[in-house]
Amino acid sequence: MEALHAALFPLFVAWGVVTAILILVLIYRSMLENREEDQIFLDSAAQSMANEQRALVSRIEALSKPIVALIVVSSVLLVGVAGLWLWQGFQSF
Repeated sequence: MEALHAALFPLFVAWGVVTAILILVLIYRSMLENREEDQIFLDSAAQSMANEQRALVSRIEALSKPIVALIVVSSVLLVGVAGLWLWQGFQSF
C-alpha cells in the first residue's frame, strides 16, 4: 500500500512539471502568433519585413511537434496518476 502511495506523488509532480512546460510553450507560441501579420503588401524595399515574417512562421511551425509531444506525455502521466489513485482506492476498499 505504501509503495503505491510513494509512486503516486512523483507521478503527480512529473505531470505538473510537464503540464507547466506545455502551458509555457503554448503561451510562447501565442505571443509569436500575435506578432504574425495576416497580410503583407510588399515592395522591393520591404524585403526585411518579409524575411522577419518567414522566420516567425518557421518558429511557430517548429513548435508544433514539441507541443504535440508534451500533450501526449501530459495525458499519459495524468492517466497514470488517475489509474494509480483508483487502484489505491480499490485496494483500501
